[in-house]
Amino acid sequence: MNRLLALVLMFLAIPASALQNQLAGHASPYLAMHGQDPVAWQEWRPEVLDLAREQGKLVFISSGYFSCHWCHVMQRESYQNPEIAAFLNKHFIPVKVDRELNPALDAYLIDYVERTQGRAGWPLNLFLTPEGYPLVGMTYLPPDQFARVIARLAGAWDKQSDQMRQVARQALLELTADAAQQRPEPVPPKQLRERFLRQVLAYADPLEGGFGEQNKFPMTPQLAAVLALTVRGSHRQVDQWLKLTLDQMAAQGLRDHLAGGFFRYAVDPSWHVPHFEKMLYTQALLARIYLAAAQRYGDRQYADIAAQTLDFILKDMRGRDGMFIASLSAVDEKGEEGAVYLWQADELEQLLGKQDAALARSYWAMTGPPTVEGGYLPRRGERIEALAKSEGVEVPVMAERIADIQQRLLKARSQRGLPADTKTLAGWNGLVLGSLALAGKQLGRSDYLDAARQLARDIQKQLWHGDTLWRSAKAGQPVGQASLADYAYLAEGLDLLANSVDDPSLATWRDTLVQQAWRRFHGPRGWREAEKLPLPGMGESPVLQDGALPASPAVLLGVTLRGDSSRLIKSAQEALSQALPRIQEEPFWYPGWVGLARKDQATLPSEAAN
Repeated sequence: MNRLLALVLMFLAIPASALQNQLAGHASPYLAMHGQDPVAWQEWRPEVLDLAREQGKLVFISSGYFSCHWCHVMQRESYQNPEIAAFLNKHFIPVKVDRELNPALDAYLIDYVERTQGRAGWPLNLFLTPEGYPLVGMTYLPPDQFARVIARLAGAWDKQSDQMRQVARQALLELTADAAQQRPEPVPPKQLRERFLRQVLAYADPLEGGFGEQNKFPMTPQLAAVLALTVRGSHRQVDQWLKLTLDQMAAQGLRDHLAGGFFRYAVDPSWHVPHFEKMLYTQALLARIYLAAAQRYGDRQYADIAAQTLDFILKDMRGRDGMFIASLSAVDEKGEEGAVYLWQADELEQLLGKQDAALARSYWAMTGPPTVEGGYLPRRGERIEALAKSEGVEVPVMAERIADIQQRLLKARSQRGLPADTKTLAGWNGLVLGSLALAGKQLGRSDYLDAARQLARDIQKQLWHGDTLWRSAKAGQPVGQASLADYAYLAEGLDLLANSVDDPSLATWRDTLVQQAWRRFHGPRGWREAEKLPLPGMGESPVLQDGALPASPAVLLGVTLRGDSSRLIKSAQEALSQALPRIQEEPFWYPGWVGLARKDQATLPSEAAN
C-alpha cells in the first residue's frame, strides 16, 4: 500500500459503522456488484437525508454504471479497501447510485460537478450536506488521493459544519441564479439554425470528422439535427464534414466489424481506439443516423450499416424478458478492458491457418503495429473486390470466404466471457422501438416491423401499469424511477411505429403517454426529469440540454406537435417559445430544440451560392 495512504488510515483508524451494505442481490447488476464491498452502501432514497441529519454526517454519493471501466477500477482500489471503507462508514452516509436507474439525480449531480470542476464523468463522487446541498464533487481518484480527500472533509466537517452548510447553500444559489435573469428577445428561427450550423463547424474536426480533437463521441443529437436542418448540396463544407464523420465512425475502431454495433466513444482523435462498452442507446441512435444518411446521399452502404447495427441489437442484446438489455461491459470477466475484441497475430494464424489469417489481417486492417494496446482491433481494410483480384478469384467466392472466416472468429470470440448489464430500461427500449420502425418502413423490412410490434407488446405487458410507466422491473416489481425520458422516448417510438403499421392501439397508447408526461413532468417553471425532486436545486427548467441522448422535453414536444390535441399543441408552442431564447447563445448544445424551431431547410448565407 502507498506509504502516505497507510499513514493517513492508521491515524484515522476507526470502528465499523452500524450501517450495513444494502446492495447484495440487488436487481441492478451494477449495484449488486457492490453488494460485497466493505463499504456500508445504502441505496438512494429520500430517507437517506433523514438519516444524515439524525447522525449529523455528510452524505457520500457515488454514481456509476455497470459497463464503466473506471467505476470498476475505483471499486477495486478504494471501495474494496477495508481501511478506506471503514473510514467512509464512520464519517459519512455512503450511497451507491446506478445512474441508469436514477437518471434525474445523476444528471443533476453531473451538472453540479461540471459547473464547479469544469468536467465530470463516471464514477461520479459527490458529497452532500445533510440538508441535500452539494458540497464538492470529483470523478475517479487513486486511493491515496481519495483517502486524503475524505480525511480532509471529515476533519473540516467536525470543526466547522455550520460554515460548510452555509457555503453549500450559497454556492447552489449562485449556480442557479441565472434562471432568474432576463432573457433577450428570441432571434428568428432561420437565424437560430444558421447560428447552430456555424457552431457545428466551429467545433468540427475537418481532418478526422466528429467534434473536438481529443476523445471522439458520436454526439448523435447534433448529427441528427445537421441531417434534418440541411439538404444535400446546400452547404458544401457541412456535407464534406458530415460524410467524413459517418465514414470514420463506420470504418475505424468505434464500430465492431465482426459482430456489428458501435462502442460508446473513441479515446483518440482518429476514432481508432474505442472505450469498449456497448450501450443500447448508442446502437439505436446511430442506426437512425445511418438511415437518415442513406436517404440523404442515396448510399446503400449507410443503409447496410444501420441494418447491421439493428441486427446486432436483435441478436446480442435481447434479454430474457424479450426487451433489450442496457449494455455490454467494457471489461471482460478477468477485468481486462477490450480483451474480448482484440486479436494476436499468432492467435489468428493458429485459429485460421496461415493463408486465411493473412486474408483476415488484410480485410480487417490488422497489419503493421497494433493500433490498440493489447492486440489488433478489426477495422475496415482492403475491399473484397481488391482481395478477389489479388487472389485471382471471383468476388462472390472471396465474399463467401470472408464470411466463413468471420464466423470462425466470432465463434472463437464467443468463448471469451463478456459481462452484461441485463436490466431493461423503458426509455432506451423506446429508442430501439423507433429505430426498428424507421428501418422497417425505409428498408422495406417486415421483420423489423414485426420485431418492433413484439417489443411494444413486451414493454406494455411488463412496464406499463394503468397510466404509469415503470423504468425497469424485476420479478414483477418496479426498479428505479421512471423519468421524463422514459415517457418521451417510448411515446416517440410508438409514434414512429404507428406511422409504419396499421394498429390504432399504438396511437392510443402514445397519446396516453404524452398526456401523462405533461401531467407528471411539466410545471409552471418548465420541465423536470423526475416526477419527485429529492434534492434542493432540482427544480423545473424551461429547457434541458441534449447530451449523449436527445433532450427529453424536446422529444416530447415533437411528438405533441405532431398530435391532434389542440390543448397540448398550444402548451407545446408556449413551452417552445419559453425555451428558444435560452438556447440562442449556444444552440450547439440544444440541437433537439433547434430542430423544433421550424421544419423548413437552413443554409448559411456565405454558402448560399455554392
